Amino acid sequence: MTEDSDERIESDSLGDIAVPSDAYWGAQTQRAIQNFPISNQQMDRRFIRALGIVKKAAATANEQLGLISPETASAIREAATEVIDGEHDDQFPVDVFQTGSGTSTNMNANEVIANRAAELMGAAIGSKSVHPNDHVNFGQSSNDVIPTAMHIAAYEAIEHDVEPALKTLEQRLAEKETAFDDVVKTGRTHLQDATPVRLGQEFGGYRTQIEKGLDRIGRVKPELGELALGGTAVGTGLNTHPDFPELAVEAINEETWLEFQEADNHFEAQAAHDAMAHAHGALRTVSGSLHKIAHDLRLLASGPRNGLGELVQPENQPGSSIMPGKINPVVAESINQIHAQIVGNHATVALGGAGGQLNLNLYKPVLATNFLQSARLLANGAETFANRFVAKLEANEETCSDQVNQSLALGTALNPAIGYDAAAEVAKAALEEGLSIREAAVNRGYLTESEAESVIDPIAMTEPGILTD
Repeated sequence: MTEDSDERIESDSLGDIAVPSDAYWGAQTQRAIQNFPISNQQMDRRFIRALGIVKKAAATANEQLGLISPETASAIREAATEVIDGEHDDQFPVDVFQTGSGTSTNMNANEVIANRAAELMGAAIGSKSVHPNDHVNFGQSSNDVIPTAMHIAAYEAIEHDVEPALKTLEQRLAEKETAFDDVVKTGRTHLQDATPVRLGQEFGGYRTQIEKGLDRIGRVKPELGELALGGTAVGTGLNTHPDFPELAVEAINEETWLEFQEADNHFEAQAAHDAMAHAHGALRTVSGSLHKIAHDLRLLASGPRNGLGELVQPENQPGSSIMPGKINPVVAESINQIHAQIVGNHATVALGGAGGQLNLNLYKPVLATNFLQSARLLANGAETFANRFVAKLEANEETCSDQVNQSLALGTALNPAIGYDAAAEVAKAALEEGLSIREAAVNRGYLTESEAESVIDPIAMTEPGILTD
C-alpha cells in the first residue's frame, strides 16, 4: 500500500503503477485506463459475460490436463462465474477504443478473475498467488480469446435476444394478417393508386419478411459457432496443449447450452472476421425489413382526417408540444432510427471485418461492440414494435371501402372485357367527370349495370384470375 490508503502498488514488465485499493484489476488494466481516455464507453455486457465463459472453460480444461491445480482451477471458475453473472461489471473500465487485438480487455479479465480467485483462496488482492497470465490465461492469447468471446457473445445475442423478439413480431403480424383478411383496400405502386388488395395480404407480406429474416439469421449461427480458442498468438497453437481446444469448447457448450466447435482453421479465425461481417449483414437486412414495414404502417395510418387513414394507430403518447390532440406513430419512428444506426454500425463492421493485416485482425473491440449494439437495438426494437404498435393497430374499414370504390385502378378489371384502350378511356372519363369506374363504364355504353357489377368486383380482384361478365 502507498501512504494514500485508497491505492495499492501493482507491477508489470514496465514497472510499478498505483491502482485503486478496492479494484480487482491490476497494472495492465490501469495502464489501459490511462492510455485510452477516448469514449467513456466500455465493452458490452454480453461480451464481458462471454469472456467469463472463456476463462471458466479454460480453467476446467487446464485442470483436466493437469496444467493448473484443482484448487486454483476451482477458485478461477468461481471468480469467472461471478463475471459471467455480472457481479463485477464495474471492474471492466477499459474503453472500447483500445488496442485492436483487445489485449487490454483480455488482461482486464485475467487480472479481475485472478485477484478475485486469490481473495477466494484467502490471499491478498495483488499478491498474484493466482496469476493473471500463468493461471487465468494459461494456454491462451488475447488473439484467440477475444475472437472466441466475440463469437460466443454474438451467438448468444442472436439466440437469446434477436430471434425471440423477431418471433414475437412475426406472431403479431400473423395475428393482423388473419384479423384484416376481409378488409379490401386500394393497393399502391409508386405511391399511386393500384389494383385492390386485402389488408390481410399486405400484413402477410410483412409477416413473410420477418419469417425469411429469421431464416437468414439462423443460417449465420454455424459460422459464429466456430471458435478461435487454441490458436494462441498467430494460429499455430504455441504454448497450449493439443487437447486444450476440444476440452475448453466442451466446457463452453456445457455453460451456454449452445453448439460451438473449434475453428476449422485458426489462421483464418484470428486474421479475418468474415463470420462477424456476414452475421451482421443478416442483422442489417432484417433491420431493413422492419424499416420498410414501419414506413408502410406510418403511411397507412397517416391522418387521421387528411391522410390515407386505412389504419388506426395506437395512442401511445401525445405527439406534439404545440398541437393539442395530435398523435404520432412514435414507436414506428423509433424503428426507422434504429435502422439508421444499424446501417452505420454495418459500415464499421464491414470495414473492420476486412481490416485484418497478416496474422491478426486489429478491429476486434469495435467489431464486437457494434455487432452487439445492433443485436440489442434490433431485439428491443422488434419486441417494442410488435407489442406497442403492431398489436394495437386497427383497420379503418369504412375508409378502406370508400377509397377502393373510388379508385381509378379498378379500370384494370375492364381490360379482358372491353380492351386496354377502351378501359383507359373509361378511367380518363371517370377522373375528369368525378365518376366511379363503374359509373363511367356504364355511361359510355361499354357495360350494362349488371355487367359492371360482375366485372368490377374489388374482392374478386384480390385473387388471381380473369374477370369477365
